[in-house]
Amino acid sequence: MKVFMLQAGVLGEPIVILKSAPSDGLALRTAYEDITPGYHTNKKHRITLHPDGDLDPLFVDDLVTESYLLVVENLPKNQRPVDPEAFGQHA
Repeated sequence: MKVFMLQAGVLGEPIVILKSAPSDGLALRTAYEDITPGYHTNKKHRITLHPDGDLDPLFVDDLVTESYLLVVENLPKNQRPVDPEAFGQHA
């Protein structure tokens, strides 16, 4: 099973766990107080968003999209619902 996003509640707080490239995850955790290591997941490849904080909704949308594309690019080509290399490009 491949997972690009998990939603949960921890101590009454909603959280979202996403896949991220290790270097991106480190940079995001350093730059944003509301982004922490993946909760009960691989801390190197996952980040936790605390959406009740100050994260811009459009930024969160971008992080979710990036997480999805990271998962899709590791699927066999015949199982990919989108081409991660061409995603978002207009013809």
